[in-house]
Amino acid sequence: MSSNDINSTLVENRLFPPSEEFVANARIKPADFTALHKQAEDDYEGFWANQAKQNIDWHKPFTTVLDDSNAPHYQWFTDGELNLSYNCIDKHLATQADKTAIIFEGEKGDTRHISYQQLHDDVCQFANGMKARGIKKGDRVIIYMPMTAEAVIAMQACARIGAIHSVVFGGFSADSLRDRIDDAGAVMLITADGGHRGGKIVELKEAADKSLAKAGSTIENVIVLKRTGHDINMQQGRDHWWHDIIEDQSTECEPEWVNATHPLFLLYTSGSTGKPKGIQHSTAGYLLNAIVTNLWVFDLQDKDIFWCTADVGWITGHTYVAFGPLAAGSTVVIYEGAPVVPDAGRFWKICEELKVTIFYTAPTAIRALMKFGDEFPNKYDLSSIRLLGTVGEPINPEAWMWYHKVIGKERCPIVDTWWQTETGANMIAPIPGAVSTKPGSCTLPLPGIIADVVNEQGESITEANKGGYLVIRKPFPSMLQTVWGDDQRYVDTYFPKFDGKYYLAGDSARRDADGYFWIMGRIDDVVNISGHRLGTMEVESALVAHERVVEAAVVSRPHEVKGEAIVAFVICQGERPVGEEAEKMVQELRAWVGEQIGAIAKPDDIRFADGLPKTRSGKIMRRLLRNIARGEEITQDISTLENEGVVKQLQGKE
Repeated sequence: MSSNDINSTLVENRLFPPSEEFVANARIKPADFTALHKQAEDDYEGFWANQAKQNIDWHKPFTTVLDDSNAPHYQWFTDGELNLSYNCIDKHLATQADKTAIIFEGEKGDTRHISYQQLHDDVCQFANGMKARGIKKGDRVIIYMPMTAEAVIAMQACARIGAIHSVVFGGFSADSLRDRIDDAGAVMLITADGGHRGGKIVELKEAADKSLAKAGSTIENVIVLKRTGHDINMQQGRDHWWHDIIEDQSTECEPEWVNATHPLFLLYTSGSTGKPKGIQHSTAGYLLNAIVTNLWVFDLQDKDIFWCTADVGWITGHTYVAFGPLAAGSTVVIYEGAPVVPDAGRFWKICEELKVTIFYTAPTAIRALMKFGDEFPNKYDLSSIRLLGTVGEPINPEAWMWYHKVIGKERCPIVDTWWQTETGANMIAPIPGAVSTKPGSCTLPLPGIIADVVNEQGESITEANKGGYLVIRKPFPSMLQTVWGDDQRYVDTYFPKFDGKYYLAGDSARRDADGYFWIMGRIDDVVNISGHRLGTMEVESALVAHERVVEAAVVSRPHEVKGEAIVAFVICQGERPVGEEAEKMVQELRAWVGEQIGAIAKPDDIRFADGLPKTRSGKIMRRLLRNIARGEEITQDISTLENEGVVKQLQGKE
């Protein structure tokens, strides 16, 4: 065995085909799925050209499909012109102006239903208010807001006038906000007095003020939404209330027609070293994949109520809340608060009351709610739900089955989606009316996405369940254009291997005997134990398969004999084990992993806590866990954690 092979020892054989009823009503049926893949295989550029013509309203039609003259800086539909806001809102007004576009629910229970016509009027008024403050095409605007309808309105308004927006998640600190303002060279900041989260007020304006207090800020205007109504400081001349800037503004704003490659937004992701990367997405290519994946993967129908629980501060909230569903003419749900306020039934209560038909959330949220048992979801009528989805990381089979049985009542397909901030939209995911699902697998690449698993030489790995690098062999419309202000970092990060021919996802993966893809974790989350390379995700799945374990995260630390040692951070059902109970549980779990995978995968160190260090979006901060496992000083910003107290528990200081 080569030292570069990634071993896979977990095998999942359960197969769940869609019901005959679901297939009969599905937008994409098995024959359609086959036909789409064949079209892409026979004429790749022609396939994407047809999709762009069918799904986007163009102000000026394109004649060039793919420009690869400056590879790997690929550009799509380069001579076409369009406006994203027009495609999300205006094009629906003739047929469904009165249809609800957004249903907003605040954490305290306040609700709003916003029609497409009202959304148009609100977006136009805010866009005109921005223009009155001097914002023009190409200007960068930072959006730092709670999860409200106004956050989407601000994003749409920027797109309407050609401004480049960059949403900063409301859980980020003042320093993180400042880093993004500085890198983007933003001239306007849109924020709120605060937001409601977990029964508390998130002090957004206070953090924004701290961010702007440092000398040299490029921000000229700050627009403040009055959300919580508590007292805040307003700096005369710089700060303006949202309601004041839209007062007396027209409800008509002519869209700014931009080139297909015009930057739509920047979204910053944390780099493994150095400053955050500003992922730059184009207008047309991004919009196209946003539309088709909403139609294909989520099977969007006219009467659907689509709830993606992601915050707009993340790419999922862009593609599956703010843009894609609206461009497809759907109704989206926006919820401001935490999933356990006032109790762990809040998500299910919203699903019942709003008659949600499509529910899309993260495996971390599913596992967190699993911990409270079946009692809460069983209180509510979830019969309106017809499709479930997961996003953010691979879902372990046990959580998948709970989702399937308790939430979906064994009748709803689950679309387990693999994609990234950089890809802009789903890349590998089941089309629910055409693809049978397997617990834990994201199944098959979507039509037009040429994904592969390759070895160190870039050769396709044909042996079943042999892990390798996940790559995408051909450019696709929604892929990032570059890293803002740093073209070389784009090349070095995403095309560093295989002569720059393939997009390197940074994930390891395997394909099973049916060709289904299984994500094994980040390439840097592979543990090398005595020459055996193991994906940490598989060790995590083995741990979570134990009846006492709700959630687990696995990292490595150096080992003088084996090279690396496995460190597992574990959340148990019920009370956190301590003392003799913890010691007994450690031995039980080590033996369990040995049975599930093999002795080589037994964790050397198991630590228990009440939770894992997660951002408020539910993402586990694995680099922080590596610091803890290695006994290193924590220097990174932990202000975005949902619960900072778990860090001390995991360090053994509490």
